[in-house]
Amino acid sequence: MRPSFLFRRVGSLANVGQMFAISKTPMHFLLMFRSFSSPKQHSFTVAYLINSCGLSPETALYASQKIQFETPERADSILATLRNYGCTNTHISKIVRRFPRLLTADPEKTLLPKLEFFRSVGFSGPELASIVIANPQILKRSLENHVIPCYNFLKSVLMVNGNIVRALNKSYWLGGQSLENTVAPNIAILKEIGVPMSNISFLVTCHPTAVSQNTEKFSKIVKMVTEMGFDPMRVSFLKAVEVLAEMGESIWEDKMEAYRQWGLTDDQIMSMFRLDPLCMKSSAKKIKRVMDFLVNKMDWEPAAIVRYPTVILRSLEKKIIPWCLVMKVLQMKRLVKKDLSLAFLGYSEKTFFNRFVVKYEQDVPELLNVYQGKIGILELGLASEKGDKSVVASQLHSSK
Repeated sequence: MRPSFLFRRVGSLANVGQMFAISKTPMHFLLMFRSFSSPKQHSFTVAYLINSCGLSPETALYASQKIQFETPERADSILATLRNYGCTNTHISKIVRRFPRLLTADPEKTLLPKLEFFRSVGFSGPELASIVIANPQILKRSLENHVIPCYNFLKSVLMVNGNIVRALNKSYWLGGQSLENTVAPNIAILKEIGVPMSNISFLVTCHPTAVSQNTEKFSKIVKMVTEMGFDPMRVSFLKAVEVLAEMGESIWEDKMEAYRQWGLTDDQIMSMFRLDPLCMKSSAKKIKRVMDFLVNKMDWEPAAIVRYPTVILRSLEKKIIPWCLVMKVLQMKRLVKKDLSLAFLGYSEKTFFNRFVVKYEQDVPELLNVYQGKIGILELGLASEKGDKSVVASQLHSSK
């Protein structure tokens, strides 16, 4: 349990100041607190948010600018209602932090109808809590005009509650849009060209903004993806739709140019996009940094990236640099073949570590330190024919 839940409730500004002193709150916070007017009201609200809702002193102070009250009865009733429906102290802290005004709602008229509806359709405990945390404002929306229509629409598309929970955790669905007018026509377009409902469910669940585009724009994107050669039966089709739907034309061109700078033709770039559409989701800056490291520092040909575009999605600092340095050491020690593909960057952490670090640690005792970024190739006294002396431990920093 967080320490703030253990504090005794206090009601005066002096006691609040004492409590902050006990919790070792920085002096800048106390000075900031004193600058507010209406100290009595603010003091009670801040104390309540800390003691009963688990907010930090700083967060409680800022929340008190949006909500003030001098008695605890209504807020206590709100918290009790949330607990009755499976919310823990941690859940409540997150909910109040995101939407402090909820504490002034009418628990009988505002909260209970929505919570009871969610329970009636099978949501309870952590599932219900996750929905409320994602968008606490849902508890103040109209049950008949918003909550029920939203649920019924998602049910018609996603069918199972597990998918609906994942969808509702994306706050988009609870933002007030008319789903029948915005999303339904786009889903109809996808059905018409044969996209499986399971794939449509994936798009609705994970990428709601992509399927909520203006219908005319969405139709053009679907046509464009079809003409690129994507198969509507495969998930990659909807990944391509997602990327194009969430990207403007100028940004797309910037990313194309980032690849062209490394000698790749438009046909090669489109080949990459067809293999993994998400390779165009990385920023132009990220694309340039990854290409620079792999081509200039690691001596891979740009064509190798074309064959494995997923590498662009990997973290440069956490995966690409340390893993590639390990492979470079092993190549120069002739422990792995020179023409190794970049597919190893798709391995899990455990698989890579066991297959390349543990396996060859006896042959190269320093390999673990290379993997951890503590030493570089130059420090091992190794250099390739192409001048790998440039690949040193400092690369781990200079490429950031």
